[in-house]
Amino acid sequence: MSTRAADSRVEAATLCRLLGDWSDTGRTLPDALAAAIGALVEASVLRDGAILPSQRALADALGVSRVTVAEAYEMLGTADLLAARQGSGSRVRGRPGATGWGSSNTTEGRLASHTGHQTHSIDLTSGALPGLPMVAETLASLRAEDLADLVSGDGYYPAGLPVLRAAIADRYTREGWPTDPDEVLVTGGAQQAVWLIAHTFVSSGDEVVVEEPTYRGSLEAFRACGARLLAVPMGPHGLDVSHLARLLESRQPRLLYVQPTAHNPTGVTLPQPERRRLAELVRRHELLTVEDSCTADVLLDRGSRRPPWGSLLPGGPVLTIGTASKLLWGGLRVGWIRGSAGAVTRLTEARKAVDMAGPVLDQLVTARLLARADEALAERHAQLATSLERASDVLAEVHPDWTWTPPSGGTGLWVDTGTDAVALAERGRRHGVRVVPGPTSSVFGSFGTHLRLPYWHPADQFREGLRRLR
Repeated sequence: MSTRAADSRVEAATLCRLLGDWSDTGRTLPDALAAAIGALVEASVLRDGAILPSQRALADALGVSRVTVAEAYEMLGTADLLAARQGSGSRVRGRPGATGWGSSNTTEGRLASHTGHQTHSIDLTSGALPGLPMVAETLASLRAEDLADLVSGDGYYPAGLPVLRAAIADRYTREGWPTDPDEVLVTGGAQQAVWLIAHTFVSSGDEVVVEEPTYRGSLEAFRACGARLLAVPMGPHGLDVSHLARLLESRQPRLLYVQPTAHNPTGVTLPQPERRRLAELVRRHELLTVEDSCTADVLLDRGSRRPPWGSLLPGGPVLTIGTASKLLWGGLRVGWIRGSAGAVTRLTEARKAVDMAGPVLDQLVTARLLARADEALAERHAQLATSLERASDVLAEVHPDWTWTPPSGGTGLWVDTGTDAVALAERGRRHGVRVVPGPTSSVFGSFGTHLRLPYWHPADQFREGLRRLR
């Protein structure tokens, strides 16, 4: 199923996230809501022609009366920022040519923790982990002689610092996937890696297959380049490979994006037989496939760690994304793409257009830390296993009616609350706790009863956040 027709429609969950603390202004609720939506229009976050949620849907999501939303929409209409049309909803009347939500150059105001400093005391939106102590130790150990050769040059390494490319290639090789440094491109984090792939290999109108649900950063990247998204459902153990096979009998998508290991947001890992079936399917259809393995380093069962899925297709049309954020620290801003030398060259040229090179010190530190990857993996595993046990106990205590499947990896729980999660998230925000509702991870705005809850937070903080959601 394609999403092209729905590209300009703003879901209630998305608008709630974009609005932020709209009611904390001292104005009446209709005035405050109109002002907040108007600000999004003026800032081109909501583009000309974008269709806003129905009055009832937005009222339910925000936890206000329908009259409040109706009055706000009427004010926006009077200000010539909104046009109501019978049968087609309320459409934004922004500046001609403005880009924003519903356009080909949009994001949806992602994690609250990624948009600046927050005044709310409890933020349960981010799955990003605190850095390991070894990161600070390695940074402190750098000496002038370590940097002399680097500083003597211009510091621009568009494909990545050679020592880091070699370290990443060596790690893949040790995992059973022989890799040369020229098959590695270092990026400014995994999100940049997804963006580069999307804008290099996908053109407007191309069909891209994604899992349903999936990592919302990938949805943003593919939507931003005008892709038509085709969704394949997730089963209890990962991507429904049979469904994908049926889809490929009638469609010829440009690209497939998958997370076979510790899928975000569900946390499941595709079993080995299905991994092999998926590889055979990709080989048969010669389908360019992006393997997002960013959470592969945070498996809860270290014994279940296996070579990257792409290793099943040596020389095949696979681009594998990795990151130092989950294993080491997000503040290093180091990600990478493993692919053919030709693909890496093409991606490097695309990267030059937006970012000449990444920070050299971050890359040097990451290269040294990857030499201690086994130690880091053991430490992360111990942290997450303990945190998951505590978080499960807290969830059972505070919300015994909520359900979830224990994840095989990742840093979040995919929880079914049995109620409207968008409205729940909005009420929680008013009580000083932020959570991410399921529709933000869906192609179609589905999973309306789900929340993605990062479980690594201290137990007391996690418990208090859940209590506020009550």
